[in-house]
Amino acid sequence: MKEIFNWHRVNENITTSGQFTEEQFAQIANLGVTHIVNMGLHDHKYALPDEKNLVTTNGIEYIYQPVDFNNPTDDDFATFCEVMERLDGETIHIHCIANYRVSAFLYRYYRDVKGEGAQKARDEMLSIWKPEGVWADFIAD
Repeated sequence: MKEIFNWHRVNENITTSGQFTEEQFAQIANLGVTHIVNMGLHDHKYALPDEKNLVTTNGIEYIYQPVDFNNPTDDDFATFCEVMERLDGETIHIHCIANYRVSAFLYRYYRDVKGEGAQKARDEMLSIWKPEGVWADFIAD
């Protein structure tokens, strides 16, 4: 999966990445993924055109939870937590454009909600990027 930008396996049920291509989608689907959560914006220049159709025609549920990169909010986080709780135990892939949003949300989720796995999530986030500005505020680290 190295060819998928910033791909990470969080645990046996969760993988994350930046934006994948149509060709790379097959690799994700072959993991047995039942749900794909997209936190990137559809109008971003690197977004996959008609991603929803690609995902759903392959029998995978598509969840679009866009987060404005310049303004991540506590409401965004609350929605993310609801999605994560609903999908608990499912095989999911969460992505955005560069895996920045996702890694920050997962770090905060494991730290503030799950109470376990936070150090691993933090290490994975820092292997991708070091949040600054609004993102440092968002994770309150």
